[in-house]
Amino acid sequence: MWLSVVLAFAVAPAWAPAAELKPVTVQAFDRYIQKSEARMSTLRPGDSFLWMDALPGEGRAKAYAKLQRGEIIVERSEEGDSSIGITTEGGGLIHDWTAIVFVPEVSLLQTLKLLQDYNRAAEFYQPDVTRSKLLSHSGDDFQVYLRLKRKEVITAVFDTEYDIRYSSLDAAHAQSRSYSTRIAEVQHADESSESDKPVGQDDGFLWRLDSYWRFFQADGGIYIQCEAISLTRDIPEGLGWLVSPFITKIPSESLRRTLESTRAALIREYKKPVSKITSMRGEGDVHTNGIR
Repeated sequence: MWLSVVLAFAVAPAWAPAAELKPVTVQAFDRYIQKSEARMSTLRPGDSFLWMDALPGEGRAKAYAKLQRGEIIVERSEEGDSSIGITTEGGGLIHDWTAIVFVPEVSLLQTLKLLQDYNRAAEFYQPDVTRSKLLSHSGDDFQVYLRLKRKEVITAVFDTEYDIRYSSLDAAHAQSRSYSTRIAEVQHADESSESDKPVGQDDGFLWRLDSYWRFFQADGGIYIQCEAISLTRDIPEGLGWLVSPFITKIPSESLRRTLESTRAALIREYKKPVSKITSMRGEGDVHTNGIR
């Protein structure tokens, strides 16, 4: 899912060393994704569909209570046990975070309708998403373009494309997965000299971004969970003071903002009197293998 999280990293100044995405690094990331997807495939409705369902009874109850009070839970995921990310061959770091939010008085169908409105993503997720476009769509499959921007002390801009697929499990559960198919760092963004750097030959602050969303309608609303797995360069020697905060903090912070923006957009669009919500449910075209 695009959004997924919206994950952008600050571009290093010209004096910072450039990075190269090596085939061995890509292979390590692909192996990690395969391992993560194998884990996810065992989680089904009634078992451990959401992250906190695997917690002991008291911990599970506390997590659900936090969500229903409006908190967003962000946790490092199962495979992501390093404090800065998992070091790969070839000088890469894998970051794996999961976040979950509860949105009251909003349905599964309304949630999917909003998330599949990719031409409006820049509206829902500004300022992290500055441009968005649905490139193609067939059934439950979507190809999407997003321009991501993140400004800290310095600014990063990325042109990104994703292959996204939705699927339903039953009337109350659905999921999606999003694979980044192209991530290019933009230089001189929004200027006449704007151009994309060669893919994989840049500052290395975002090379891959895959995300996995889960949706569970219950308790008078919708639980939304996103696990975002990203690949960046490692921390260059001597520049940890500059690079490390962006690489270590931004994955979780961006994921939190993504879910905050999703909740805000859903409330703005759909948390209306029941009569109005009912009249809106027949509008639009929502895709998840037959859920309408």
